[in-house]
Amino acid sequence: MTKIDIISGFLGAGKTTLIKKLIAEAFQGEKLVLIENEFGEIGIDGGFLKEAGIQITEMNSGCICCSLVGDFGAALKEVLTQFKPDRILIEPSGVGKLSDVIRAVQGVQAEVPVELNSFVTVVDAAKCKLYMKNFGEFFNNQVESANTIILSRTQKTAQEKLELAVSMLREHNAKAAIITTPWDSLTGAQIREAMEKGQGLADEMLAELVREQEHSHEHENGHEHGHERCHDHHHGDDSSCGCHDHGRHHHHADEVFTSWGAETAHKYERAELEALLEDLADTTFYGTVLRAKGMLPSPDGAWLYFDLTPGEYEIREGSPEYTGRLCVIGSDLKEDELKKAFHLE
Repeated sequence: MTKIDIISGFLGAGKTTLIKKLIAEAFQGEKLVLIENEFGEIGIDGGFLKEAGIQITEMNSGCICCSLVGDFGAALKEVLTQFKPDRILIEPSGVGKLSDVIRAVQGVQAEVPVELNSFVTVVDAAKCKLYMKNFGEFFNNQVESANTIILSRTQKTAQEKLELAVSMLREHNAKAAIITTPWDSLTGAQIREAMEKGQGLADEMLAELVREQEHSHEHENGHEHGHERCHDHHHGDDSSCGCHDHGRHHHHADEVFTSWGAETAHKYERAELEALLEDLADTTFYGTVLRAKGMLPSPDGAWLYFDLTPGEYEIREGSPEYTGRLCVIGSDLKEDELKKAFHLE
Protein backbone atom coordinates (compact mmCIF):
# COMPACT_ATOMS: atom_id res chain seq x y z
CA MET A 1 0.00 0.00 0.00
CA THR A 2 1.49 3.33 -1.11
CA LYS A 3 1.09 6.22 1.32
CA ILE A 4 -0.08 9.56 -0.05
CA ASP A 5 0.72 12.82 1.68
CA ILE A 6 -0.78 16.05 0.35
CA ILE A 7 1.22 19.17 1.17
CA SER A 8 -0.77 22.28 0.29
CA GLY A 9 -0.25 25.92 1.08
CA PHE A 10 -1.02 29.33 -0.35
CA LEU A 11 1.37 30.97 -2.81
CA GLY A 12 4.86 31.33 -1.39
CA ALA A 13 4.12 29.67 1.95
CA GLY A 14 7.18 27.44 1.78
CA LYS A 15 5.81 24.09 0.55
CA THR A 16 8.89 23.32 -1.54
CA THR A 17 11.26 24.06 1.36
CA LEU A 18 9.23 21.79 3.64
CA ILE A 19 9.18 18.99 1.06
CA LYS A 20 12.97 19.18 0.66
CA LYS A 21 13.40 18.95 4.46
CA LEU A 22 11.04 15.97 4.75
CA ILE A 23 12.75 14.13 1.91
CA ALA A 24 16.19 14.74 3.39
CA GLU A 25 15.31 14.01 7.03
CA ALA A 26 12.08 12.02 7.30
CA PHE A 27 11.68 9.76 4.27
CA GLN A 28 15.21 8.38 3.83
CA GLY A 29 15.27 4.92 2.34
CA GLU A 30 11.76 5.23 0.93
CA LYS A 31 11.07 5.15 -2.78
CA LEU A 32 9.28 8.44 -3.22
CA VAL A 33 7.54 10.29 -6.05
CA LEU A 34 6.43 13.91 -6.03
CA ILE A 35 3.38 14.84 -8.09
CA GLU A 36 3.30 18.59 -8.52
CA ASN A 37 0.25 20.52 -9.61
CA GLU A 38 1.29 24.00 -10.70
CA PHE A 39 -0.95 27.00 -11.39
CA GLY A 40 0.34 28.79 -14.46
CA GLU A 41 2.03 27.91 -17.70
CA ILE A 42 5.53 27.20 -16.42
CA GLY A 43 6.21 24.69 -13.67
CA ILE A 44 8.90 26.76 -12.01
CA ASP A 45 9.29 24.54 -8.94
CA GLY A 46 10.47 21.75 -11.20
CA GLY A 47 13.74 23.62 -11.57
CA PHE A 48 14.17 24.09 -7.84
CA LEU A 49 13.42 20.48 -6.98
CA LYS A 50 15.51 19.06 -9.81
CA GLU A 51 18.55 20.16 -7.82
CA ALA A 52 17.56 17.64 -5.15
CA GLY A 53 17.19 14.85 -7.74
CA ILE A 54 13.47 14.37 -7.15
CA GLN A 55 11.24 12.71 -9.74
CA ILE A 56 8.49 15.10 -10.81
CA THR A 57 5.24 14.64 -12.69
CA GLU A 58 3.85 18.07 -13.54
CA MET A 59 0.24 18.57 -14.48
CA ASN A 60 -0.06 22.16 -15.59
CA SER A 61 -3.69 22.50 -16.62
CA GLY A 62 -7.16 21.30 -15.86
CA CYS A 63 -9.57 21.42 -12.96
CA ILE A 64 -8.63 18.80 -10.43
CA CYS A 65 -12.16 18.13 -9.23
CA CYS A 66 -13.62 17.67 -12.70
CA SER A 67 -11.64 17.46 -15.91
CA LEU A 68 -8.54 16.20 -14.13
CA VAL A 69 -10.14 13.38 -12.16
CA GLY A 70 -9.60 10.91 -14.98
CA ASP A 71 -6.11 12.17 -15.70
CA PHE A 72 -5.32 12.23 -12.00
CA GLY A 73 -6.26 8.58 -11.67
CA ALA A 74 -4.24 7.72 -14.76
CA ALA A 75 -1.26 9.66 -13.42
CA LEU A 76 -1.42 7.82 -10.09
CA LYS A 77 -1.69 4.45 -11.81
CA GLU A 78 1.25 5.28 -14.07
CA VAL A 79 3.36 6.38 -11.10
CA LEU A 80 2.46 3.24 -9.15
CA THR A 81 3.21 0.94 -12.09
CA GLN A 82 6.39 2.64 -13.22
CA PHE A 83 8.03 3.49 -9.89
CA LYS A 84 6.25 1.26 -7.31
CA PRO A 85 6.84 3.97 -4.69
CA ASP A 86 6.46 3.58 -0.94
CA ARG A 87 5.13 7.11 -0.74
CA ILE A 88 3.68 9.74 -3.07
CA LEU A 89 3.84 13.42 -2.14
CA ILE A 90 1.27 15.60 -3.86
CA GLU A 91 2.02 19.32 -3.93
CA PRO A 92 -1.11 21.09 -5.17
CA SER A 93 -1.14 24.55 -6.69
CA GLY A 94 -0.93 27.40 -4.21
CA VAL A 95 -4.37 28.56 -5.32
CA GLY A 96 -5.97 25.11 -5.42
CA LYS A 97 -8.55 23.97 -2.89
CA LEU A 98 -7.23 21.21 -0.65
CA SER A 99 -10.68 19.66 -0.27
CA ASP A 100 -10.78 18.99 -4.02
CA VAL A 101 -7.35 17.36 -4.02
CA ILE A 102 -8.47 15.10 -1.15
CA ARG A 103 -11.62 14.17 -3.10
CA ALA A 104 -9.57 13.44 -6.22
CA VAL A 105 -7.43 10.96 -4.25
CA GLN A 106 -10.55 9.47 -2.68
CA GLY A 107 -11.95 9.04 -6.17
CA VAL A 108 -9.17 6.67 -7.21
CA GLN A 109 -8.72 4.75 -3.94
CA ALA A 110 -11.06 2.00 -5.10
CA GLU A 111 -8.91 1.41 -8.20
CA VAL A 112 -5.35 1.76 -6.93
CA PRO A 113 -3.65 0.55 -3.72
CA VAL A 114 -3.09 3.90 -2.02
CA GLU A 115 -3.66 5.15 1.52
CA LEU A 116 -4.28 8.84 2.25
CA ASN A 117 -1.72 9.32 5.01
CA SER A 118 -1.88 13.04 5.79
CA PHE A 119 -3.08 16.34 4.35
CA VAL A 120 -1.04 19.30 5.41
CA THR A 121 -1.32 23.04 4.85
CA VAL A 122 1.72 25.29 5.11
CA VAL A 123 0.87 28.84 6.24
CA ASP A 124 3.20 31.85 6.23
CA ALA A 125 2.73 33.11 9.80
CA ALA A 126 3.34 36.73 8.83
CA LYS A 127 0.80 36.75 5.98
CA CYS A 128 -2.05 34.71 7.50
CA LYS A 129 -4.27 37.75 8.22
CA LEU A 130 -3.59 39.34 4.82
CA TYR A 131 -4.47 36.21 2.84
CA MET A 132 -7.45 35.28 5.00
CA LYS A 133 -8.91 38.74 4.44
CA ASN A 134 -8.23 39.08 0.72
CA PHE A 135 -8.28 35.51 -0.63
CA GLY A 136 -10.28 33.68 2.01
CA GLU A 137 -12.16 31.43 -0.40
CA PHE A 138 -8.94 29.62 -1.38
CA PHE A 139 -6.82 30.19 1.71
CA ASN A 140 -9.51 29.20 4.22
CA ASN A 141 -10.35 26.02 2.34
CA GLN A 142 -6.75 24.87 2.68
CA VAL A 143 -6.80 25.67 6.41
CA GLU A 144 -10.18 24.04 7.06
CA SER A 145 -9.33 20.86 5.16
CA ALA A 146 -5.93 20.17 6.77
CA ASN A 147 -5.21 17.66 9.52
CA THR A 148 -1.91 19.46 10.23
CA ILE A 149 -1.10 23.16 9.76
CA ILE A 150 2.60 23.97 9.60
CA LEU A 151 3.47 27.63 10.12
CA SER A 152 6.48 28.88 8.17
CA ARG A 153 8.81 31.82 8.95
CA THR A 154 7.81 31.83 12.62
CA GLN A 155 11.38 32.79 13.54
CA LYS A 156 10.84 36.08 11.66
CA THR A 157 7.38 36.74 13.13
CA ALA A 158 6.73 38.82 16.27
CA GLN A 159 5.20 36.79 19.10
CA GLU A 160 2.01 38.85 19.12
CA LYS A 161 1.52 38.38 15.37
CA LEU A 162 2.25 34.65 15.68
CA GLU A 163 -0.36 34.21 18.41
CA LEU A 164 -2.90 36.17 16.38
CA ALA A 165 -2.24 33.91 13.38
CA VAL A 166 -2.80 30.78 15.50
CA SER A 167 -6.01 32.27 16.90
CA MET A 168 -7.32 33.06 13.39
CA LEU A 169 -6.42 29.58 12.16
CA ARG A 170 -8.17 27.98 15.14
CA GLU A 171 -11.39 29.80 14.19
CA HIS A 172 -11.32 27.85 10.92
CA ASN A 173 -9.91 24.55 12.20
CA ALA A 174 -10.27 23.63 15.87
CA LYS A 175 -8.73 20.16 15.62
CA ALA A 176 -5.64 20.23 13.41
CA ALA A 177 -2.18 20.06 14.93
CA ILE A 178 -0.51 23.47 14.40
CA ILE A 179 3.29 23.52 14.25
CA THR A 180 4.63 26.89 15.40
CA THR A 181 8.28 26.02 16.19
CA PRO A 182 10.78 27.24 13.57
CA TRP A 183 11.62 24.41 11.17
CA ASP A 184 15.34 24.71 11.82
CA SER A 185 14.69 23.69 15.43
CA LEU A 186 12.78 20.56 14.40
CA THR A 187 13.88 17.40 12.65
CA GLY A 188 12.00 16.20 9.60
CA ALA A 189 11.04 13.13 11.63
CA GLN A 190 9.38 15.35 14.25
CA ILE A 191 7.38 17.13 11.56
CA ARG A 192 6.35 13.80 10.01
CA GLU A 193 5.22 12.55 13.40
CA ALA A 194 3.02 15.63 13.84
CA MET A 195 1.61 15.14 10.33
CA GLU A 196 0.73 11.50 11.00
CA LYS A 197 -0.78 12.09 14.44
CA GLY A 198 -3.78 13.35 12.57
CA GLN A 199 -4.50 9.98 10.98
CA GLY A 200 -7.55 9.37 13.15
CA LEU A 201 -8.62 12.93 12.51
CA ALA A 202 -7.93 12.42 8.81
CA ASP A 203 -10.53 9.64 8.67
CA GLU A 204 -13.00 11.81 10.56
CA MET A 205 -12.48 14.77 8.24
CA LEU A 206 -12.75 12.58 5.16
CA ALA A 207 -16.10 11.36 6.45
CA GLU A 208 -17.15 14.99 6.97
CA LEU A 209 -16.15 15.85 3.40
CA VAL A 210 -18.18 12.92 2.07
CA ARG A 211 -21.22 14.00 4.13
CA GLU A 212 -20.76 17.58 2.93
CA GLN A 213 -20.55 16.40 -0.68
CA GLU A 214 -23.70 14.26 -0.35
CA HIS A 215 -25.52 17.16 1.31
CA SER A 216 -24.49 19.57 -1.43
CA HIS A 217 -25.70 17.25 -4.19
CA GLU A 218 -29.13 17.08 -2.51
CA HIS A 219 -29.39 20.85 -2.98
CA GLU A 220 -27.90 21.22 -6.43
CA ASN A 221 -31.15 21.53 -8.42
CA GLY A 222 -31.18 24.86 -10.17
CA HIS A 223 -27.54 25.58 -9.35
CA GLU A 224 -26.10 27.42 -12.32
CA HIS A 225 -22.69 25.80 -12.11
CA GLY A 226 -23.40 22.10 -12.30
CA HIS A 227 -21.05 19.39 -13.49
CA GLU A 228 -22.12 19.59 -17.11
CA ARG A 229 -21.19 23.24 -17.42
CA CYS A 230 -17.99 22.62 -15.51
CA HIS A 231 -16.80 20.03 -18.02
CA ASP A 232 -17.50 22.44 -20.87
CA HIS A 233 -15.60 25.27 -19.22
CA HIS A 234 -11.87 25.39 -19.82
CA HIS A 235 -9.82 25.80 -16.67
CA GLY A 236 -6.38 27.25 -17.08
CA ASP A 237 -5.36 26.04 -13.62
CA ASP A 238 -5.90 23.14 -11.27
CA SER A 239 -8.10 24.83 -8.72
CA SER A 240 -11.64 24.10 -7.64
CA CYS A 241 -14.37 24.50 -10.19
CA GLY A 242 -16.87 24.85 -7.38
CA CYS A 243 -18.76 21.71 -8.42
CA HIS A 244 -19.04 20.50 -4.86
CA ASP A 245 -19.64 23.92 -3.31
CA HIS A 246 -23.28 24.60 -4.01
CA GLY A 247 -25.44 27.32 -2.56
CA ARG A 248 -23.12 30.28 -3.11
CA HIS A 249 -20.99 31.61 -5.92
CA HIS A 250 -17.45 30.30 -5.96
CA HIS A 251 -14.70 31.49 -8.23
CA HIS A 252 -12.22 29.66 -10.35
CA ALA A 253 -8.66 30.58 -9.50
CA ASP A 254 -8.29 31.88 -13.05
CA GLU A 255 -11.07 34.40 -12.34
CA VAL A 256 -9.17 35.79 -9.36
CA PHE A 257 -5.49 35.16 -10.06
CA THR A 258 -3.37 35.80 -13.11
CA SER A 259 -0.27 33.83 -13.90
CA TRP A 260 2.31 35.41 -16.18
CA GLY A 261 5.46 33.56 -17.11
CA ALA A 262 8.20 33.63 -19.68
CA GLU A 263 11.45 32.10 -20.83
CA THR A 264 14.31 34.41 -21.63
CA ALA A 265 17.96 34.36 -22.61
CA HIS A 266 18.46 37.92 -21.31
CA LYS A 267 21.27 38.28 -18.75
CA TYR A 268 20.36 40.21 -15.61
CA GLU A 269 22.72 42.19 -13.38
CA ARG A 270 22.09 41.36 -9.71
CA ALA A 271 21.63 45.05 -8.75
CA GLU A 272 19.07 45.52 -11.54
CA LEU A 273 17.16 42.41 -10.45
CA GLU A 274 17.19 43.54 -6.80
CA ALA A 275 15.72 46.93 -7.73
CA LEU A 276 12.99 45.29 -9.80
CA LEU A 277 12.12 42.80 -7.05
CA GLU A 278 11.89 45.63 -4.52
CA ASP A 279 9.25 47.26 -6.73
CA LEU A 280 7.39 43.98 -7.19
CA ALA A 281 7.42 43.25 -3.46
CA ASP A 282 6.54 46.71 -2.12
CA THR A 283 4.43 48.55 -4.72
CA THR A 284 1.35 47.92 -6.83
CA PHE A 285 2.88 49.41 -9.97
CA TYR A 286 2.81 45.97 -11.62
CA GLY A 287 -0.53 44.97 -10.04
CA THR A 288 -1.02 42.96 -6.85
CA VAL A 289 1.94 40.58 -6.95
CA LEU A 290 1.49 37.63 -4.60
CA ARG A 291 4.32 35.44 -5.77
CA ALA A 292 7.25 35.64 -8.15
CA LYS A 293 9.92 33.08 -8.80
CA GLY A 294 12.58 32.49 -11.37
CA MET A 295 16.03 31.39 -12.45
CA LEU A 296 17.88 33.94 -14.57
CA PRO A 297 21.43 34.13 -15.98
CA SER A 298 23.72 37.03 -15.13
CA PRO A 299 26.56 38.47 -17.23
CA ASP A 300 29.25 36.99 -14.95
CA GLY A 301 28.05 33.44 -15.67
CA ALA A 302 26.21 32.94 -12.36
CA TRP A 303 22.56 31.96 -12.22
CA LEU A 304 20.31 34.08 -10.01
CA TYR A 305 17.39 32.23 -8.42
CA PHE A 306 14.81 34.57 -6.93
CA ASP A 307 11.78 34.02 -4.75
CA LEU A 308 9.32 36.78 -3.81
CA THR A 309 6.21 37.21 -1.66
CA PRO A 310 4.57 40.53 -0.67
CA GLY A 311 7.06 42.70 1.20
CA GLU A 312 10.06 40.42 0.85
CA TYR A 313 12.27 38.60 -1.62
CA GLU A 314 15.50 36.67 -1.76
CA ILE A 315 18.12 36.06 -4.43
CA ARG A 316 20.53 33.13 -4.30
CA GLU A 317 22.87 31.49 -6.77
CA GLY A 318 21.79 28.19 -8.28
CA SER A 319 22.73 25.71 -10.97
CA PRO A 320 22.37 26.63 -14.66
CA GLU A 321 19.04 26.03 -16.40
CA TYR A 322 18.45 25.33 -20.07
CA THR A 323 17.25 28.96 -20.37
CA GLY A 324 16.13 31.72 -18.04
CA ARG A 325 12.62 31.22 -16.62
CA LEU A 326 10.37 33.33 -14.47
CA CYS A 327 6.78 33.35 -13.28
CA VAL A 328 4.65 36.02 -11.56
CA ILE A 329 1.28 35.27 -9.94
CA GLY A 330 -1.14 37.88 -8.64
CA SER A 331 -4.28 39.79 -9.46
CA ASP A 332 -4.72 42.67 -11.91
CA LEU A 333 -1.18 42.12 -13.20
CA LYS A 334 0.09 44.70 -15.71
CA GLU A 335 1.69 42.30 -18.15
CA ASP A 336 2.96 44.98 -20.52
CA GLU A 337 4.86 46.66 -17.68
CA LEU A 338 6.23 43.31 -16.51
CA LYS A 339 7.46 42.53 -20.03
CA LYS A 340 9.27 45.91 -20.15
CA ALA A 341 10.78 45.44 -16.70
CA PHE A 342 12.15 41.99 -17.56
CA HIS A 343 13.34 43.07 -21.05
CA LEU A 344 10.90 40.78 -22.81
CA GLU A 345 9.42 43.15 -25.38
